[in-house]
Amino acid sequence: MNSNKLSWVFIVFWISFSSLAQLVRVKGTVLDAQNRPVSNVNVSFLGHTTQSNEKGFYTIKVPANKKINLVFSHLTFKKTTVSLVLKSTSDYELNLVMNEFEEQMGEIVISKDKRSQIEGITTISADVIKKLPGANAGIENVLKTLAGVNSNNELSTQYSVRGGSYDENLVYVNEIEIYRPFLIRSGQQEGLSFTNTDLVQNVNFSAGGFQAKYGDKLSSVLDITYRNPTQFAAAFEASLLGGSLTVDAVSKNKKWTSVTGVRYRNNSLLVNSQDTETNFTPSFVDVQTNVNYKASDKWQWSFLGNISQNKYDYQPLTRKTRFGTIDNPMELNVFYEGQEKDKYTTYFGALKTTYQVSDNLKFKFITSVFHTMEQEHFDILAQYALTNTNSTIGSDSYDVSYANGIGTQLNHARNDLDALIVNSEIKGFYDWKQNNLEFGVKYTRESIRDRLIEWEVIDSAGFSINPPILDFSREDQPNTSYTGPLVPYQSVFATNFNTINRFSAYAQWNSKVNLENAELWYTAGIRMQNWGITGTNASGNSQTVFSPRGQLAIKPNWEKEMIFRISGGYYYQPPFYRELRAASGAVQDNVKAQQSVHVVLGNEYSFEMWQRPFKLVSELYYKSLSDVNTYTIDNVRMRYAANNDAKAYAQGLDFRLNGEFVPGMESWFSFGYLKTEENSNNRGYIARPTDQRLKFAVLFQDYMPTISSMKLYLNLVYNTGLPGGSPSYADAYQYQNRLNDYRRVDIGFSKVLIDANSIKAKKSWLGNFKELAIGLEIFNLFNNQNAITNTWVRDVYSKIEYGIPNYMTTRIFNVKLNAKL
Repeated sequence: MNSNKLSWVFIVFWISFSSLAQLVRVKGTVLDAQNRPVSNVNVSFLGHTTQSNEKGFYTIKVPANKKINLVFSHLTFKKTTVSLVLKSTSDYELNLVMNEFEEQMGEIVISKDKRSQIEGITTISADVIKKLPGANAGIENVLKTLAGVNSNNELSTQYSVRGGSYDENLVYVNEIEIYRPFLIRSGQQEGLSFTNTDLVQNVNFSAGGFQAKYGDKLSSVLDITYRNPTQFAAAFEASLLGGSLTVDAVSKNKKWTSVTGVRYRNNSLLVNSQDTETNFTPSFVDVQTNVNYKASDKWQWSFLGNISQNKYDYQPLTRKTRFGTIDNPMELNVFYEGQEKDKYTTYFGALKTTYQVSDNLKFKFITSVFHTMEQEHFDILAQYALTNTNSTIGSDSYDVSYANGIGTQLNHARNDLDALIVNSEIKGFYDWKQNNLEFGVKYTRESIRDRLIEWEVIDSAGFSINPPILDFSREDQPNTSYTGPLVPYQSVFATNFNTINRFSAYAQWNSKVNLENAELWYTAGIRMQNWGITGTNASGNSQTVFSPRGQLAIKPNWEKEMIFRISGGYYYQPPFYRELRAASGAVQDNVKAQQSVHVVLGNEYSFEMWQRPFKLVSELYYKSLSDVNTYTIDNVRMRYAANNDAKAYAQGLDFRLNGEFVPGMESWFSFGYLKTEENSNNRGYIARPTDQRLKFAVLFQDYMPTISSMKLYLNLVYNTGLPGGSPSYADAYQYQNRLNDYRRVDIGFSKVLIDANSIKAKKSWLGNFKELAIGLEIFNLFNNQNAITNTWVRDVYSKIEYGIPNYMTTRIFNVKLNAKL
């Protein structure tokens, strides 16, 4: 390890030294019998006193691991005493209803799970996910505010983590692996993410060094749990981007519960803000349900189902993009004919049962079926003119001086894919004393039927442009006629019928040791997977890989609250179908699993500022990758080389400071540094497509001091430019240019009309609502011009190719209504 890497290690541990007594913060809201907030309530224990504010909110510090009596007193209400034993040094929420009679409440013993702290997992509140503004609101929108998670496309739910690709991220819902569509090439085509935010209870995220119980991917794990309702409820949301309806149901005997959500989304508001004028008629709809049945105290069943249909009908009309410099302003004008008709229909069902054999032994049986039918059909003719313009500084008018190039471009595709993925899994859990053993076996069968037909023809100034990757004879054109073959500028023709069978298993051991001056947690585990492919261009090759992983966390018995972690191991990613298909469309059955060695050093430091809790999380990581399957990214479409001819590395440092910058509302600031490079065929190291050097993000929540029902939510992201924007045929070693930096601020304002503390007139129609709020969102507040790719146009005279940026969305206003019954 060189001196630079050693200095990073010292930074992680040095930055955290400060003092903090072993105290627990108790917070909550005090209400009266009519659910109205009570201010000026004295909350005290052993001479330490605080008061609730005008919203009834209070906060007080009490000792951990010690029985204390917390006393609530007020001139109007009788005194209430609560006995507490808090067995952790984390925050606890205690909401209290005061009445006219004195109460002595029973003893409450609270022990909070340290899982997220020990495993280096980021826990995200479901409330934050619902309220954070964004063009693609949801879990992925919040993930993009975390250090180490990057995306330069607000229309997409795809993200890269610490230099990995979009295909290197695991997503689980209720322990069931989730898949994403295959043929998506543009963020605006994605429609709805699988995860329905309105159904979410818990969200945990790991950016690396995760345990063996999680599957075979290289970069990250998103672990989502849907809620199990306790009473009937209904909620709906409506905005200019669509709407949703959610219903919670509970049977009379409490054995059956279900939560069901219906969503509709229309991206017209976003797409119409781009440079291209279109007729855009999308239809993104899904229905999702999670049903739970408690057969007995030992046996429970659940079903997770989803039906989704995303139709994307797109008819471009015209485009006008201005670019260049002040000295040389230029403009691209395009007139379109034709249309694109895409359709993605998916069916997903999963059955899960849990059997508690004894207090120490538990088994889970999970089976799931995922079926996706996708079509991507388009014929679009573009007639373009590349012109120089004259403009006065400060003027909005542009006059065309002369044309640099004119031509036409015809794109055609008839791509169809049908995939059926079936999973069956058994998991076991055994506890004894402070040890835990987890193990599992899983079988997966993937059946893929894929037809790929697409080509592009370019005509510039009356001459058909040949592919630059072909070595044609270059006569003195146009003086001498061209005699070579006429071929498409780009073309792919392939039909693949393939089946992939996978067998995987894992076992891991978790334990805790109480040392004299510290607490120590450690995990050791190993995964195995055997996979093989049959069908088109496949000879039945198979591969078996083993992935040992480990974690170690220590919490010294210091006055300051601090946890140190180290985790890592070998991580393998056996190729999915998309990684087996080369740029030519043909399946390559000799592609091996990519391998990565992870080392992650982490520190979590809890402290107080302004008498409120804060936490600073620091992580230093390094990945060494071999058998790398290189790829290119065009918008969100990934095209693999389908070989293992490269090696790579990723290294970086992530910081995240989160806490209550505003009392009672969590916010955070994130900063990340990343460097990732690859070496293909020993040609030297160059930046990978996801080499996002610097990242800064803010998630901030606030409310007006005098009008607490008026709330503000801020989502700010700054990313340095990604490598990219070069022509799709380009050699990455010759085109190492970068896109411009990505800068975006989304802000939301919400006026809460009714909440749990509101006084509701029984005879008023408002009395039917438990919660009601209206909001205004401004996307891209400062109207920054962010580009995702470039369109390349050739000047027929000078032979220069111009990269015209494809800009993302401009400033957009959205209004929304949220209600809960």
